[in-house]
Amino acid sequence: MKKLIALFAVTTLASTSAVAAIALSGAASVSYDDNGTAASATTYDADISIVGTNGGTTVTIGMDVDAGATITGVDMASKIGPVTIAADMHNATETTSATEDNSGTRKASGEGSKPNPDDTSVTISLDVPVGDATIGLDNSGNVTIGGTFAGVTIAHTLKNGDDTTTGSAAIAGMDISVTNKAGTSTWSIGTTVSGVALTLNSGNDITAAFGLAGNKMTVSHFGADAAVSMDAEVWSLAAVNAYSTVAITRALTSGADLTATYSSKDDSLTLKAAVTF
Repeated sequence: MKKLIALFAVTTLASTSAVAAIALSGAASVSYDDNGTAASATTYDADISIVGTNGGTTVTIGMDVDAGATITGVDMASKIGPVTIAADMHNATETTSATEDNSGTRKASGEGSKPNPDDTSVTISLDVPVGDATIGLDNSGNVTIGGTFAGVTIAHTLKNGDDTTTGSAAIAGMDISVTNKAGTSTWSIGTTVSGVALTLNSGNDITAAFGLAGNKMTVSHFGADAAVSMDAEVWSLAAVNAYSTVAITRALTSGADLTATYSSKDDSLTLKAAVTF
């Protein structure tokens, strides 16, 4: 009996140790959109993320669970001194559907080709501190130099014909960031005035968020976007006229958030209930 008790104690300790190294998180939402003059629609989304850690090695598994249990990513990262090894072990199967191919958003690795290429990969990078800066080199030949100087964070990545420089700083109560990619610059500014959080960017997008009678109200205006052709990095985007949105979010005692959003883009009202854990 004593041996059984001892064995049970050891087993329990091992299980507790294993569980302590695993973090589970996720999010789920249900949205009803009246779509203005078009037919209304209800959409669902539920995702789970599992992160396992052992020392300096981390494995992250992502799952889309609203339409069956579909793996969306499996990544492992580890360090050997100044060398970081990152492995993407999941081959994405995204396609250029009508919905995805008109968003103007940045593609994930492997998206946009037919047939979709195998985008599993192993990336090895070296980060070496030199004074206040850090110099990084990866197996693609990209070199990154970055650091924080007098409160300004700067990073520059050297690529073949596609250099990128980013800078950010908090100045006089404003959060400012600037990015120059292959000669094209974008910027954003964020600040808070009388409890109202304001953001403005180079695309003429303006957002104001503030509390209102126990709710959070966000008023946004999005500037017109010109059409964008699909390339190796971004999806195509049809020309979009300027439009505005008003969103009111309330935290429910159930732990979920309820958001009502009106958009002048298509004169629609969307109701969304969402929870994260």
